[in-house]
Order: sequence, then C-alpha cells, then structure tokens
Amino acid sequence: MRSMMLVPTRLIVAACLVALAGCGAKADRTSTRPAQDTGPRATEAALLAAIGETGSIAAAGRRMGMSYRRAWVLTKTMNACFREPLIEAAKGGIGGGGARLTAMGREVLALYRAMEDHAATAVLPDMERLRALMVAEPPED
Repeated sequence: MRSMMLVPTRLIVAACLVALAGCGAKADRTSTRPAQDTGPRATEAALLAAIGETGSIAAAGRRMGMSYRRAWVLTKTMNACFREPLIEAAKGGIGGGGARLTAMGREVLALYRAMEDHAATAVLPDMERLRALMVAEPPED
C-alpha cells in the first residue's frame, strides 16, 4: 500500500516543476541537465541559483554549460510564468550589466528546494527497499 504522503508530495513537486518549466510548452526543452538532477525541470532551479550566485545570466549559463541564448530564454520564460519577475537584469555595456534574483525569485527557489527535500524524505523508505534489491558491487563491463 502506498504512503498517503507520497501522492500529495508528488503532485506538489510536479506543480512546481511545471511552473519552473515555463508554464508547460513554452520552455526550451533542450536538455543540459547533469546526471545528478533530481527532476525533469531542475535546470530552471539550478539556473536561478547560479544567477543568484554569479550575478549574471551569461556566467550562470556558462557555469551550467548552456548558451547565453538558452539561459536568457529560460530566464524570460520563468519571469513570464510568475506573478512577479524572478530575475531582474540590467543591460550590459561599458558600465556592465548584471542580474539578480528578486525577492520572488529567492522565494520560488527556496520553495523548490524545500519541495525537493520533502519529496526525497517521502521516497526514502522506497529507496532503501530498492537498494536492498541491488547487488553490492556492479559487474565490470
């Protein structure tokens, strides 16, 4: 019997992933996700975090191995999908540009990370059961 906690947690995480993915079909679906991503749309959350850390859409994109255009499209899409912008950007030039997370962007990122934590906690018993079914050492190729 499934845990009653799993279904609501999955629905909440799915809703956040859809929101971060750009209101569904609008987002660029080219995958640049590293292997350790926890969800199909963790790219957007990682981009938000990288923009917050670097202060630059271009630097955040480079850090993630994506083009500036892809980073900009994801940024623009995320901004359009929430009631308030998640990222504020200043045009570059002689004085330099830059980007920062708005209060809403920081809140969305914090909520996403909290939902990841809740989802991981919810599936922990199943993960332990799955690990128990695995061999201790995988065979060499």
